[in-house]
Amino acid sequence: MGSFCKILIIDGDQDRRSKLEAILSFMQVDWISHDEPAALARLESDEGLIVLLGQCRQPAPALIGHYGGHVFISLLPLGESHPNLIGCLGQLTYHELTRLLALARQWRPRPVWEQREHHLQQMLVGDCSAMQDIKALIRQVADKQANVLLLGESGTGKEVIARTIHLLSLQAEGPFVPINCGAIPAELLESELFGHEKGAFTGAVSARKGRFELAEGGTLFLDEIGDMPLPMQVKLLRVLQERTFERVGGTRPISANVRVIAATHRDLEAMIQEQRFREDLYYRLNVFPIVAPPLRERRGDIPLLLAELIRRHQASHGTELSFSAAAMAALRQYHWPGNVRELSNLVERMFILCPGREVTLADLPAKYRVGAEAEQPFDTLDEQAALASIFRQPDHGEEENDAFFDFGAEAESQADVPVFTAEGINLKEMLANIEVDMIGRALDANDGIVARAAEQLGMRRTTLVEKMKKYGISRD
Repeated sequence: MGSFCKILIIDGDQDRRSKLEAILSFMQVDWISHDEPAALARLESDEGLIVLLGQCRQPAPALIGHYGGHVFISLLPLGESHPNLIGCLGQLTYHELTRLLALARQWRPRPVWEQREHHLQQMLVGDCSAMQDIKALIRQVADKQANVLLLGESGTGKEVIARTIHLLSLQAEGPFVPINCGAIPAELLESELFGHEKGAFTGAVSARKGRFELAEGGTLFLDEIGDMPLPMQVKLLRVLQERTFERVGGTRPISANVRVIAATHRDLEAMIQEQRFREDLYYRLNVFPIVAPPLRERRGDIPLLLAELIRRHQASHGTELSFSAAAMAALRQYHWPGNVRELSNLVERMFILCPGREVTLADLPAKYRVGAEAEQPFDTLDEQAALASIFRQPDHGEEENDAFFDFGAEAESQADVPVFTAEGINLKEMLANIEVDMIGRALDANDGIVARAAEQLGMRRTTLVEKMKKYGISRD
């Protein structure tokens, strides 16, 4: 059954309760036998228990209906069915009890899933299509026993995904035990994974549990599995196949009752071709692959990620922090080779450099400001450039380049500028109209070639493309 569920016995029949306790002692479950008052208190304080309900002073139907956050297995026949009643244990046998417990473990009261959905949204920040796909995959695999392989670049949050899968799994009450296979020397990795007995090697002054034992009833996260040496890959494969292992220097087989999630930033299929990773281990791990997207492919999530990272760092720094629109725009244009980990490091650096205030474009390190001027929001540099194009006199060297913007006679040019009246004017709308007109003229003058038009407008091609999308301008 796996020690992933807690079973509460409520039964005034001492003989039947003793038989149940004897059967459950052979299963890997956490079971508790209480008198009725203590059991009812447990129902109030806990959530998601499997309750074996026999004789009690309160009517069983009313008890089942009141405690909707638990699943019940009746030990006595009931005259009516209830949504959270799995069934009646007609015959007190190991086989029948095992069958009903298996059904009960698949059942989850709605409040539990609503809470876990909240955890899913809280832990995996992002609304882009790639992140929505990741969340959908997690929902599908979380309550299964299948091994999961997380792929993606360093810093994309693979461990966060692994923790989220654990939180939504049947092993959520068990431990989550991570180990970085690339950070431990090859000669020590076996002991770290499987533990060792006293005297197994020099320095083994006492017996020690390995990560597999520490993760009993929970999840073992094998990070950087691509860095595991080939000899250890053979031993790991054996454990995954047989679900048992032995400590270093020991002879007693130990059951490996754990969920395995592995992760790597390496191309394992290429490593298989180079004979640096075992193909059989790859297929044993790659039952359910999930690819974490790099941050450059989900730039739209940067504002949400910044808000969450600021919230997480606030407690340790004891101050507030925010980012200006110009700084945010610059960060959305950066290519983020370090992914979310790099963004988190930047936020912590800004807490130190700009405590209690707004981070401006000038506050960002130089590499995050590259090309930012051309990408600033319309309300800043775009307005300045539009105003300059209206009111300044062109330099002598610019006259030839600006010829295609000729408005005609000087008087006509002056007439295009609205007269300021007591009612005022909508400056932003006026500047937007001018920008649309200038972009259209530039495209016409260059036969719709965006790159040339962008050059004459003094902006990057990507900036012009975004503005064309913004205003609905085509190349024709």
